Amino acid sequence: MKKIVTASQNPDVIKAVQDACKQYNTFATSVYGDTDATISFINFEIPEIKVLDYTSSEIDCKKILDAIHGDSWLHYGGIIAVCQNSKQVHEIEEQKDENILAVLTVSDFKVHCARLLKILHQNQQFLFTRGMQDILGGREEGHFICDNDPVDIKFYTNFLISYLYNTNRISSDDRSSLQMTLMELLMNAVEHGNLEISYDEKTKWLMNGGDMMQLIAERKKDPKYRRRSVRISYVIQNNSSAFRIEDDGDGFDWRAMLAKKDEENDGTHGRGISLSKSLVKKLKYNEKGNQVTFTIANKINSVNTIPGIMNTFDIIEYKDRDIVCHQDEMSNDLFFIVSGQFAVYVNRHLATVLTPNDMFIGEMAFLLNDRRTATVMAVGNCKLIKVPKTAFLSLIRKNPHYGIFLSKMLAQRLVIQAQNAYIVQQKLDELQTLFKK
Repeated sequence: MKKIVTASQNPDVIKAVQDACKQYNTFATSVYGDTDATISFINFEIPEIKVLDYTSSEIDCKKILDAIHGDSWLHYGGIIAVCQNSKQVHEIEEQKDENILAVLTVSDFKVHCARLLKILHQNQQFLFTRGMQDILGGREEGHFICDNDPVDIKFYTNFLISYLYNTNRISSDDRSSLQMTLMELLMNAVEHGNLEISYDEKTKWLMNGGDMMQLIAERKKDPKYRRRSVRISYVIQNNSSAFRIEDDGDGFDWRAMLAKKDEENDGTHGRGISLSKSLVKKLKYNEKGNQVTFTIANKINSVNTIPGIMNTFDIIEYKDRDIVCHQDEMSNDLFFIVSGQFAVYVNRHLATVLTPNDMFIGEMAFLLNDRRTATVMAVGNCKLIKVPKTAFLSLIRKNPHYGIFLSKMLAQRLVIQAQNAYIVQQKLDELQTLFKK
């Protein structure tokens, strides 16, 4: 069950979320009309989605956001902001908060809430769970299909970028660049591809003070364009991520556009293609010009954020073949992996290699207060945060929600590992039966 916290006193907002959860019962919402109660729920339950209602005067959304920003490792992504009017929507969007997936007026939220939950329901693998990314596998591929609604475009973009960031595949700088690139390419697919809005038509509309959202809304009512859609395909791997965007339009002369210099394309609009070309690798179009693909290089073996309660501890650097701990030694410090790879040897045999996706080294000795079960050695230059057990327990007393979170995380990992072990045992049994015949 995926959790949604709804911080609101507005009956329309509450009803929209509750009705959407009835349609997609993998989600359940808890409603709070009080700021502190909302923050407490976020701390202890770690909900995947947070609906913050800026129209409720008793809800201090800024305080809630500050609590989330205060520990971005624990509280990541998944915010939908509901506003009074388009002016407030613009103000919040201008803040460029990386945790916010969508910003909508109340009227738009009532219309789009169920559809946003449908998107989340269909793509639950992107509802990131801290500590599970190493178990999910090294390759993920799939696709989104969206109509010509900019709300959907923004939601899909923010949803995907947030996942890449939280799984440590892109840095903060890459996050901003990739978000800009995807939005440019997707809006090009909608405006110039599916809706056939020409460069001159868009220029005239904008020069006359028009709102592009209004022009898009009017154009997509036309039966000629109504059934057209945009398809976003992705292949996310350990070392790289590839994307393909395709529309149902007639295409365009992409060779001429790519040949233009930035200064030749510096008007009211039209910078999308040259901007995208400068930010990503291997950007190419199909012959028709209605499909574009590009690739980015992923970050490898490095984290974007560290747990808030570990900020007070120093980062220790290890060189290649430095020993972190020896098998059978009596120590119970916990290590948080910041960057690099660590080889784990049991009885001098390589058992596994740990990376930042594994998060911790030494949790069993830490929890059981026992001897180390393996020798851990740095592979190349690496960084760890060493947390003494007594200091960590003291921090847990002050931040009990961290203890609950870490317990849940370890329990989830043990369940998955037990399921995988069961599958392996079944296959071994099948092989043994086969050999006996």
